[in-house]
Amino acid sequence: MANITRIDPFDDLFRGFFVRPVDLAGNQPAAPSIKMDVKEEGDNYVVHAELPGVRKEDIHVVVDGNQVSISADVKQEKEVKEGDRVLRSERYFGKVARSFQLGQDIDDAKAAAKFADGILELTLPKRAAVANKRLTID
Repeated sequence: MANITRIDPFDDLFRGFFVRPVDLAGNQPAAPSIKMDVKEEGDNYVVHAELPGVRKEDIHVVVDGNQVSISADVKQEKEVKEGDRVLRSERYFGKVARSFQLGQDIDDAKAAAKFADGILELTLPKRAAVANKRLTID
């Protein structure tokens, strides 16, 4: 049996040529995730996380054992010009967060963070493994 597909010639015209201010299909963009690179360099883990458009004061990093949590508040700087009409806005404003686990516990007293040009760099030293102490039985 033949498969018959109906093609609407105006569908591509309206979808691609005109910019629609409202997505009629209900597909809302999801909150963006924080894109990261995690490397192991000797006794450290090095994390580079992309946080474009975020101020240093709005970034929060929490280290608990081998779990690292990064969160940031993305704030909108409103600049409305007279006569401008927004047809579509895909930028996200709100809170973004990401948590991940590393293979070894982190020495949070020696951990360091730097933020420049929208990139957060974390240097997370591995905690020295403590040898098990064998108890003598009296």
